Amino acid sequence: MSDPYNTELPRNPANYQPLTPLTFLERAASVFPDHTAIIHGDLRRSYAEFYARSRQLASALTQHNIGRGDTVSVMLANTPAMLECHYGVPMCQAVLHAINTRLDAAVIAFQLDHAEAKIVIVDREFMPVMQEALKKATVAPLLVQYDDAEYDAPKTPISQKADVSQKADVAALDYDDFVAAGDAHFAWLMPQDEWDAISINYTSGTTGNPKGVVYHHRGAYLLAQGNALTTSMGKHAVYLWTLPMFHCNGWCFPWTLSAISGTHVCLRQVRDEPIWDALARHHVTHLCGAPIVMSLIIAAGDKVKRQLGHIVEFFTAAAPPPQQVLADMKQAGFNVTHLYGLTEVYGPAVVNDWHNEWDDLPLADQAALKARQGVRYLALEQFDVIDPASMQPVPRDGETLGEVMFRGNVVMKGYFKNPTASAEAFAGDWFHSGDLGVIHPDGYVQLKDRSKDIIISGGENISSIEVEDALYRHPAVAMAAVVAMPHEKWGETPCAFIELADGASATTEDLRDWCHQQLAGFKVPGKFVFAPIPKTSTGKIQKFILREQVLMLDE
Repeated sequence: MSDPYNTELPRNPANYQPLTPLTFLERAASVFPDHTAIIHGDLRRSYAEFYARSRQLASALTQHNIGRGDTVSVMLANTPAMLECHYGVPMCQAVLHAINTRLDAAVIAFQLDHAEAKIVIVDREFMPVMQEALKKATVAPLLVQYDDAEYDAPKTPISQKADVSQKADVAALDYDDFVAAGDAHFAWLMPQDEWDAISINYTSGTTGNPKGVVYHHRGAYLLAQGNALTTSMGKHAVYLWTLPMFHCNGWCFPWTLSAISGTHVCLRQVRDEPIWDALARHHVTHLCGAPIVMSLIIAAGDKVKRQLGHIVEFFTAAAPPPQQVLADMKQAGFNVTHLYGLTEVYGPAVVNDWHNEWDDLPLADQAALKARQGVRYLALEQFDVIDPASMQPVPRDGETLGEVMFRGNVVMKGYFKNPTASAEAFAGDWFHSGDLGVIHPDGYVQLKDRSKDIIISGGENISSIEVEDALYRHPAVAMAAVVAMPHEKWGETPCAFIELADGASATTEDLRDWCHQQLAGFKVPGKFVFAPIPKTSTGKIQKFILREQVLMLDE
């Protein structure tokens, strides 16, 4: 019997290749070899050079027996080395693990052990905390130090001995020497399967230890292209790196820029003067960041601000910017677009797509529309607000609360070595975000609450549970409850409500110092309130009451 649907026609190398964003760089280097790919201070690298160095890195890694499924951990600022790692590491079929540079040694050690890191590449600025982490860790990876020319702190000598097995201060190989030992013509390896892991990114550990979110080549390929379409990036766009590349692999923009043969403008530190200088000097067209970056831009003095002469597209994915901030950004020459996503969906997968007719509405109405998270990226197949009990979509009335859920090719593979958490996240064949929201009649989703009490401060996720656990370890604290407090600069900051133990005493300064010893700096509460904590009859803390109380407090 004939096959009218042609279902028996086989795949072969002529008609099927695994999707991977690595091919974007290969094409850019072939078509535009002399076009500037990377700008960093006085450094300029063409696409031919970028591609060659990435291949050298891949070659050097294979010389140290790194192969399919091996983890290469990196702790780097927004530098050329970080861009090279986004290509060179997966070019030898290894998995890239980008570490948040703001984390403390204990969390870093957990990630290194959990990810089974074989090699660690670390910026000289972060070497002290990495040394501390390696002493705590079980793994003993090869250590490579990157010395960025834009980092002007005094140098410390490094050695060719990089064995960490003795747990003493670990010496390191030099990154440039490490790369130079590789072959610039290395025949890099395509993934055996597009489902192969390309990277692992850790969540903030809102319910215990951080979870390792595994990305695959197919998803990275699709979201990288989705970024270009969503942000209207034209050929040779110029992108300024104010978003940390360790955040969800820089929302996949390290791969997006190669797809459109654009230019990366690296920025080691997010400060107003370098931002404005880069915007004007390099004719930046796009950048991403948390609301604090917008505040930094518009609060700059007149001597720092520059006349741009063009509209710059700014994309933010934290809490919706206040109406005044949006107005100030527009006056300064920026068009702000609100995105939404999670680590588990490769960063942003939802966009507040703006309708031209909305420009004619009153500013208050425009602000209300901009406060919505929006609709799915083209690269995401399904996005809805669903009743988690019935697994049916809630009415599109803008009022009925449900859980925000995702389904498609830009959803993670799962949580590394955590099948229970993966099964929970994918219950009912949808990815459960844990965010609660409504869906409006026009299909635009708006968040209303976070089911896990995550606090988003300056774009960083902070677990209220983690902060509470640190406070409970203080001998004077009998009970602690942490909620988000609005903050003009950071969007939100933790506010800690404290009940002291009978006969004990502690001041705000005591607890703040204690938290600094226990937590990364950005997780330390901005305010401590010593007062009875409201509880139910069964002793459960009523955080909704605390959220109401915190709105009446002074920052």
